[in-house]
Amino acid sequence: MTPRYITVDPLFEEFVDTSIAPEVIARDCIWTEGPVWLNGGLFFNDIPNKRMLRWSERDGVSIALINSEFANGNTLDLSGRMVSCEHGGRRVVRRQDPFDLTAVETIVDKFEGKRLNSPNDVVVRSDGSVWFTDPPYGINSDVEGYLAESELDGCYVYSVSVDGEIRAVATDFDKPNGLAFSPDETKLYIADSGAIRGASFPGIDYNLPHHIRVFEVDGTTLKNGRVFAVVAPGIPDGFRVDQQGYVWTSALDGIHCLSPEGALVGKILLPAQTSNVCFGGESGKTMFITSSDKVYRVHSNCRDAAQAFRETKGGAE
Repeated sequence: MTPRYITVDPLFEEFVDTSIAPEVIARDCIWTEGPVWLNGGLFFNDIPNKRMLRWSERDGVSIALINSEFANGNTLDLSGRMVSCEHGGRRVVRRQDPFDLTAVETIVDKFEGKRLNSPNDVVVRSDGSVWFTDPPYGINSDVEGYLAESELDGCYVYSVSVDGEIRAVATDFDKPNGLAFSPDETKLYIADSGAIRGASFPGIDYNLPHHIRVFEVDGTTLKNGRVFAVVAPGIPDGFRVDQQGYVWTSALDGIHCLSPEGALVGKILLPAQTSNVCFGGESGKTMFITSSDKVYRVHSNCRDAAQAFRETKGGAE
C-alpha cells in the first residue's frame, strides 16, 4: 500500500498537509518505537535490535545507543532530559546527558518490592511526576526483552512522584500500553492492547481489548474511567494528544486522528502495523511516526499538548 491520507472530517486537512505524502526517513529496522525530538534530532528505538537510533535532516540516521536494553517508549522530563522505558532492565530511567545516553539514573524498577514486568510507555506531568504502563511484552519472549516470569499480580499503570513515591493508579487493564494527558492534564488517556497476545504482534484477538480509555485525574487518583474509542483494524499502541485535544493514535493501518469526543477525523494510511507518533522538528509541528521497520515524517500544523501546556506554565520541555 502506498502511504496516503483519508479525510473523514474536512478539519483533518487543516491539521495535516495532505498534499505531501508521508515520507520515509529511516528504514531497515525490525520494529521501531519510542520517537522523541531532542536537541535537533529524532531519537527512536529499534527494539529487537536492542539499539536506539537518531535521525536529523543534516546527518540522516545514526546509532545513538548500541545497547538500549530493549528500550521502548521515550519522553522528556521538565528539564528536557530523556526518560526511557527499558524492557530488558525492567525499569524506567532518566538519561542525564543527551550526548551520553549511557549515563542513566533509575527512576523506578520495583513495586512493593517486586520487579516490574517491562515498562512500555511513559509521560511526565507538569508537576514532574512520571506516569508509565507496565505490560509483559518484554518478558513474554527474548524478542523484545528477556523471557521471565512476572513477579506481579497484573499489568498496572503507575505514577512516580518527584520524591520517588510509586503508586499503582490503574489495575484493571489487560495490557496497558500508550498513555497521554489532555491539554489541561485533567484527563489521562490509556491504551489497552490486550488483543495482541505475544511479542512483535503475531496475531490479534478482537474479543480482547483494543481500545483507549479516558479517566478524570484528581491528583494521583483516576476516576470515572470509560472507553474513549475502539481502535480497529489492529490495536492502539502509542499515541499523542495535540494542543487542541485531538488524539493521534497508532493502529494496524497507520495513524488515526480522533476528536476530543472520540470521533474519527482522518487517517494517515501506512502499509504496516504502526507503533507510535510524536511531534517535533524545529517548529514542533512535524509529525514523526514509527511504523514496523520504518520511520515516517508528516507535515502537520499541530503541536504536542504537553509541550504547549508546559510552555504556558513556564516549563522547560
